[in-house]
Amino acid sequence: MSDTRTRVLSHVRETPGVHFNRVSRELDIATGQAQYHLRRLVRDDEIAVERVAGRAHYFDPSFDPWERRAIAFLRRETARGILLRLHAEGPTRPATLTADLELARSTISWHVSNLVDAGIVEKSVDRPMTVALARPERTAELLDVVSPSLPDRIVDRFVRTVDSLFE
Repeated sequence: MSDTRTRVLSHVRETPGVHFNRVSRELDIATGQAQYHLRRLVRDDEIAVERVAGRAHYFDPSFDPWERRAIAFLRRETARGILLRLHAEGPTRPATLTADLELARSTISWHVSNLVDAGIVEKSVDRPMTVALARPERTAELLDVVSPSLPDRIVDRFVRTVDSLFE
């Protein structure tokens, strides 16, 4: 295995859920080089890839699909904020999340829908509707494993700024 591929493999194992751009940037390798080595590692089953909300995230294969989706969302500041709030407070109404996180209702709705579709969060069937963590204990463990990257936080904060303009 080449030195670059070994570095990419080590980085993915040390940074579960890392996305493509971050691999290239943090290892200071060309985009094409990162793409080539990531593809080879996925093809050889040395790493797993999970596509979540338009972005490819890379993992050690020891993470199951649910964990991979959860980690991918935990790398995004707004989704992480929702999951932290649900972990701390238990089942919560979306309107409460909107107020607590100071985000537009549509932003919370979009994130909650993605989290529900991924099986990370569950919606209640009764009214008023609440949302809750699907696997609270495992989510709590994963909260310690990852945090959002700086570019992800910047994008989320830009969305918050735009949201505030429409209030």
